[in-house]
Amino acid sequence: MKLSSAVPAASASAVMLMVLSAAAATARGQALVPGVMIFGDSVVDAGNNNRLATLVRADFPPYGRDFPATHAPTGRFCNGKLATDYTVENLGLSSYPPAYLSEEAQSNNKSLLHGANFASGAAGYLDATAALYGAISLSRQADYFREYQSRVAASAGEQRAKALTSGSIYVVSAGTSDYVQNYYVNPVLGAAYAPDQFADALMQPFTSFVERLYSLGARRIGVTSLPPMGCLPASVTLFGGGNPGCVERLNNDSLTFNRKLGAAADAVKRRRPDLKLVVFDIYQPLLDLVNNPTSAGFFESRRACCGTGTIETSVLCHQGAPGTCSNATGYVFWDGFHPTDAANRVLADALLLQGLQLIA
Repeated sequence: MKLSSAVPAASASAVMLMVLSAAAATARGQALVPGVMIFGDSVVDAGNNNRLATLVRADFPPYGRDFPATHAPTGRFCNGKLATDYTVENLGLSSYPPAYLSEEAQSNNKSLLHGANFASGAAGYLDATAALYGAISLSRQADYFREYQSRVAASAGEQRAKALTSGSIYVVSAGTSDYVQNYYVNPVLGAAYAPDQFADALMQPFTSFVERLYSLGARRIGVTSLPPMGCLPASVTLFGGGNPGCVERLNNDSLTFNRKLGAAADAVKRRRPDLKLVVFDIYQPLLDLVNNPTSAGFFESRRACCGTGTIETSVLCHQGAPGTCSNATGYVFWDGFHPTDAANRVLADALLLQGLQLIA
């Protein structure tokens, strides 16, 4: 695995030592953290939307066809595992955090002792984005987390609950839905905000959400940047004007948001010196896969596997969708918005070095 260019050469050996130490610990069956808590949108939703009256769902074939053991839909917006699933494996945990609204999580408190997944497809930093699609807003996800804490304390005791809360890694993935499923298709927002202003408008709810997690005891938080939104197959179809390449203005919006996100995260860290807060750069690793897929073993990075590969997502990506590929391993995108299992593995590995300080 190549060292990130963001890692100074002088610290490369120390970073590699940390990687090797982490690998040795997980090989011995020792988890590096007590749990993982996941919040956000469809990129990390593990099945919460299955329980909602929403069209934004993935609990039907061909979703999940390559998920280990079951080869059946789980509610993940993917043919198999999410990047967060691979992250959980890399951390040495023995099971994936269950979707909090799932029957497993609701009926068995013991299933919650290594974390939970509160994410909901179509959620954004703006609660209004989730409301448009009947998803669980970030505010409501935080409410569920507070409820989760009470359940763990009742089941395992206050001491273990506090240790789980403070020692776990928190993953937050949001923002894309605010743009692609709200701002770009909502003429009211488009008239009220220039792209730069809309990015500014998202910083306050981002900061408030991180501060709320902190107030609930979170001390290790990783937040993903926006991906290159203009390279998502559905974005190219909807906003590309017939040009098959990435939509430059959308990618520029991603970069603008990401710069502001980094500055907002730095401001939070200055106020909360005991908080480990990392912004994971998902933009460049995914852009690299799109622009040079063969370097990572892929052959198709412009069209998705599902259906025609141009727009099919959620209910449009169904068993009868004509043209769905038979083997997704060579595709970067599974549907119009989401990476394949194979791409998620690459992305999770690319983010490993960025998150080392969360487990140091």
